[in-house]
Amino acid sequence: MCGRFTIAPLVDLFDRFHVPERVPLPLPLFNVAPSQEVPVVIREGGNRITLMRWGLVPSWTKDLQTARKPINARAETLSERPTFREPLLYRRCLVPATGFYEWKKEGGARAPYHIRLKGGALFAIAGLSDRWRAASGEELRTFTMITTEPNCTVSPLHDRMPAILREADEERWLQSGPLEPTTLAGILAPYPDGMLEAYRVSLKVNSPSYDGPDLVVPV
Repeated sequence: MCGRFTIAPLVDLFDRFHVPERVPLPLPLFNVAPSQEVPVVIREGGNRITLMRWGLVPSWTKDLQTARKPINARAETLSERPTFREPLLYRRCLVPATGFYEWKKEGGARAPYHIRLKGGALFAIAGLSDRWRAASGEELRTFTMITTEPNCTVSPLHDRMPAILREADEERWLQSGPLEPTTLAGILAPYPDGMLEAYRVSLKVNSPSYDGPDLVVPV
């Protein structure tokens, strides 16, 4: 599971994901939590960046208040779940990130760790999006983040990790249409060992209302 992440890029988000149309973005973000709106890359004609709420609301949802709104989707069972089946075919997206948090039990407490690419580069997590419309015409765009088996860096912290995409797979993931099971498994495989680093960070990250660059400083 991934329940918090960071988007604090050192490079231009629009150039990195080949997005020609620029829109204002609420960046940087050092403590993204579920239900928060964040930039997501979608394919509509060309690449676009739009703000979406974290927690998927399927288009066929009847009651928005009681809907489950999953923040994560297991890579191994995507095609088996009605919530994810259609988005997997037609509404795949990229979730830009510079890291994510996991908590490790140490003694009687849970210590937060920040996991990122070595060097701190921007990356993309595989996601699924959907568009819900109320009877009044109100529109809500949401997404969920796909998780996969952990690699050796993440496994001491958690039994799941975000499905970080290799840059070569980002274009294929954004294209609409079915993916062969073997292709899907390859794209959503755990990120290669040795390319991530994990380090202990401040307990301040435990509060979803706190956001600041000090959250990603090693302690």
